[in-house]
Amino acid sequence: MQLPVQSQSTLYAEPWEADAGPEDLVEIARAADGAGFAYVASCDHVAIPRRLADAMGTVWYDPVATLAFLAGVTERVRLLSHVAVVGLRHPLLTAKQYATLDHLSGGRLVLGVGAGHVREEFEALGVDFDRRGAVLDECVDALRAALGPDEFPAHHGKAYDFEDLGQRPRPAQDRVPIWVGGSSPAAVRRAAVRGDGWLPQGDPRDRLPSQIARLRRLREEAGVTAPLTVGAITEPLYVGDPGWDVGRRTLTGRPEALAESLRAYGAMGVDQIQVRFRSCSRPELTDQMAQFGAEVGPLL
Repeated sequence: MQLPVQSQSTLYAEPWEADAGPEDLVEIARAADGAGFAYVASCDHVAIPRRLADAMGTVWYDPVATLAFLAGVTERVRLLSHVAVVGLRHPLLTAKQYATLDHLSGGRLVLGVGAGHVREEFEALGVDFDRRGAVLDECVDALRAALGPDEFPAHHGKAYDFEDLGQRPRPAQDRVPIWVGGSSPAAVRRAAVRGDGWLPQGDPRDRLPSQIARLRRLREEAGVTAPLTVGAITEPLYVGDPGWDVGRRTLTGRPEALAESLRAYGAMGVDQIQVRFRSCSRPELTDQMAQFGAEVGPLL
């Protein structure tokens, strides 16, 4: 699941998150760890321009700091950047940060990457917004080298060129999974050709089968035979019968009914689903997570 609190866009944040803080993130991450969730995720924005602040908010925790903090209070759950806008930073800097995170967490990192969409962020940091797709393609290649087993990684490309520069500690994993986010044609192609996984962005159920078919076709045409983890973001969920208005799109009801609905994703070829629960408070959220883990998860 994507962690609440750490990003507070008005599109999805619950009112209680405005007054929440680190102690709430700790309890939520521990709840995910205990309930059998595969990962917790944190977003990446450096600064939000005033024109977008009303919709996006300006609360966006740094993903490396957030995931490292939560690594220290959890034991099993994986740590996903969903997504890191890696084109804003040099790949060696990104590799240093995330390799250290993987090392400190005992190999729990999943590096989710995306192109980004806020022009002002790129301009403020001196990065070409219009070339962000091509830069991200090369960033993925450079990060493959920089997060690999070699102490002195090498990459020679158009935007980045490095060798004979040692970085330790190395990641704990032999291969850090790189999941590519986004649902545009370019993002799907990037995931197919370069990714270990695909993180769609807002695709409704009826659009997913065609996207997955294209993804697999492009991967086959590129000659990539490694496994690919296909993801999906579900509708908002509420286990049981809510005593308040959770919105018409929210899936509610008994565990069996929720599981039957969610199994449709697996039938489409989805490997992992990212869930979000409606809640009026942090205790209600962690209760929902515990119920889902105990009563819905086993039915999937």
